[in-house]
Amino acid sequence: MPLKNYGVLAATAVDRRREGATDTPHYQIHLRDAHGTDYRAAVNVQSQQAPSDLLYVVVDDFRHPLTAQLPDAGSGWTDLDSKPGTASLDFIRGNLFDPAALRTLPPDLPGADNDLADLLDHYVQRAVADPAAAVYLIGQRFGPEPTVPDKVFGFLPGNGVHDIHMNQGNSGRFRSDDGVFQDGGLLIHLPADDRWVAVFLAFQSQAWHTDDVTGHALPGTPPRPTDPTGQEAVLRIVAAVVNPVGPAPEDETVTLLNTSAAPVDLTGWHLADRAKHRLALPAGPLAAGATLVVHGGNGFQLGNHGGSITLLDPSGLKVHGVAYTARQAAAEGRTITF
Repeated sequence: MPLKNYGVLAATAVDRRREGATDTPHYQIHLRDAHGTDYRAAVNVQSQQAPSDLLYVVVDDFRHPLTAQLPDAGSGWTDLDSKPGTASLDFIRGNLFDPAALRTLPPDLPGADNDLADLLDHYVQRAVADPAAAVYLIGQRFGPEPTVPDKVFGFLPGNGVHDIHMNQGNSGRFRSDDGVFQDGGLLIHLPADDRWVAVFLAFQSQAWHTDDVTGHALPGTPPRPTDPTGQEAVLRIVAAVVNPVGPAPEDETVTLLNTSAAPVDLTGWHLADRAKHRLALPAGPLAAGATLVVHGGNGFQLGNHGGSITLLDPSGLKVHGVAYTARQAAAEGRTITF
């Protein structure tokens, strides 16, 4: 069954501790909310299933409509409904990042800037040093345990959040944890820079095409988003005009690019908006290196308050996706690039 007690912790970072690379190590973060309640975030840095090294991606300037759905900074724990339009995360459906950007890192190695703990340290230590930095951990809550001190930082009651990683497409004994819109993540707001940083983690054993209800891996699908030939996706969304000049109905457009060295037949391909309304692409080949401007309509709409655009192949599988914020959509006539 899906995760229990899924939600988001909004707090400030107080301290951190690395656990090395033995057993099932975590990167531990001590946090405190505005009410003085202490929490521990246990961030996985190694998988119990082979391959052991985790996949990670850092979005150093994260722009996504979900940031507007997060609770107030320092507000503590907030339960989340696992559904779109909330602060719930879904690595496949939420268009949070490009899966092609995922890389692997070992949990802990001698030397500097060469492992996952070093990467987390880079951002968490900055948050610890900046009291104005707002930290959000999305995952599954554990505790509170009124009579049991925290096993790492010693505060009472023991209390915190874990499963701060992808929580769908699992295999083996972890398949029972599958669900949609219940993935985990670390988000940090840096007010001085007016910038969000997001860190997303996944296991190499997890699938990237999953059932829309159960979150279980779809049988017979490739491990990563691909085009119909089984190759890495080469058709990409590169720009959109979501707030054209003039009164409604406006002529919204999405620009696609064929990054491959060969034509791509667009027959059967679709774009989908945030509400899952589909727009068929014009049938026929798109030449290598060519762009195509697709005009909206037939129910496909790009709202001015933030949204997402998803590219679906002829079998209905997601190949690429992007998101934009209300701030990006505020200026009439502006072309947003992805």
